[in-house]
Amino acid sequence: MARVLAGIAVGLFSRLQTAVPTVKTFSTSQSSLQVPDASWNLGHLNHVAVAVPDLEKAKVLYKDVLGAQVSEAVPLPEHGVSVVFVNLGNTKIELLHPLGSDSPVAGFLQKNKAGGMHHVCIEVDDINAAMADLKAKKIRILSEEAKIGAHGKPVIFLHPKDCGGVLVELEQA
Repeated sequence: MARVLAGIAVGLFSRLQTAVPTVKTFSTSQSSLQVPDASWNLGHLNHVAVAVPDLEKAKVLYKDVLGAQVSEAVPLPEHGVSVVFVNLGNTKIELLHPLGSDSPVAGFLQKNKAGGMHHVCIEVDDINAAMADLKAKKIRILSEEAKIGAHGKPVIFLHPKDCGGVLVELEQA
């Protein structure tokens, strides 16, 4: 009886198995990618930004619960936010909290009470060339010129409606 049951189980198991498709990955050894028909290059993922309703609570989560290295809060009045960086080794998480009700992050948190992913930041080797090229390609940039970001480098934001629903920040490498 045990052999019969074992045979049935093996037969059922073999029918349940399906081929798992293999996914080809890109090499991560390349430090930048040449943008087609452009004079600038796309670089590494710098950070993923997460809007949070309570900056101290978020710091505790990443530092004390998850064990990550976490910076002190830095106010950036020109961007309307306070930021905390969570170092993950290969990239960072940027925790964003609004400085006042007119902050763009305040509007985001009104729609997303618990917080959530706000934007991704990718490095570029020439922010000015990237701006000119993207404007020519009809990608909307949310400011007329680059602003200095949290890392002290020029940054621009690309409209999410032109970027697959994702707010994209480009930062001078």
